[in-house]
Amino acid sequence: MNTLSIQHQDLLHRFVFDNTPIRGNTVHLDRTLQSALQHQQCPPVLRSALGELMAASALLSATLKMQGGALVLQIQGQGPVNLLVVECTAELGLRATAKWTGDLEGMRFTELVGNGHFVITLDPKDGGQTYQGIVPLEGDNISEILQNYMQRSEQIATRIWLSANENSAAGMLLQKLPDQPEQDLDAWDRMGFLADTVKPEELLGLSAEQMLQRLFHQEDVRLFEPQAVNFHCSCSRTSVGNMLKMLGPQEVAEILEEQSTIEIHCDFCNAEYTFDKVDTEQLFSPDIVMPATQSRH
Repeated sequence: MNTLSIQHQDLLHRFVFDNTPIRGNTVHLDRTLQSALQHQQCPPVLRSALGELMAASALLSATLKMQGGALVLQIQGQGPVNLLVVECTAELGLRATAKWTGDLEGMRFTELVGNGHFVITLDPKDGGQTYQGIVPLEGDNISEILQNYMQRSEQIATRIWLSANENSAAGMLLQKLPDQPEQDLDAWDRMGFLADTVKPEELLGLSAEQMLQRLFHQEDVRLFEPQAVNFHCSCSRTSVGNMLKMLGPQEVAEILEEQSTIEIHCDFCNAEYTFDKVDTEQLFSPDIVMPATQSRH
């Protein structure tokens, strides 16, 4: 396999350590990160934070047995950055957005978000039950926040290493599966110790094969075929129409009295959806199907 050629592709690799209950994933995001943030004028420090959260969402999604739907990671802060949101589908389609105020230059992550909460949501997208967990922000960076959440809420030993800059993001995850036979009782501590030697530039610059060889060359690592990661926004005219329907006909009519149309932009991809009086009448008519008007980016 030509490691150099896949190094700059957006891929997730799964791997296991033979004869242990330890599994792992690595991910590299390049075009996905750039596509997700191309319509958002995020400061560099915020692009890096979103990049790390995107890499983390792909790593975690790959450990879940989702038949569809999406994993949503949110960091709700009380600092100048009050919201970071990343959504990852079961097919590893990613989108991301953030809300902030002021100049963020030179701030550490804890200064960006201040006190707040970490929210993880599993949305089946098929009308099934949604799972949501909410915990306080505990940790100095996104890796620590996620590790603390997994330890507290999922009770699965998990370690995560993340790195990002303005244009790329990458990460590695190790998990120790519970209730599995262990032949090597020191394996979990040893793998964590070895993985702790990884450098941010190695996460970003090495292929999965090169990095695993560098970190675990004396271990029995089995690497599986990669899965592509890409940018995907799930917004649609139908979903925006459903949001307007939740406001109710009276409130929508009042908005249209003040302005001739309702224009809504997607926070993730900047698609624009426009509804006029005829459109909204169709929304609230049970006998008329809303036309599939094209959105604009």
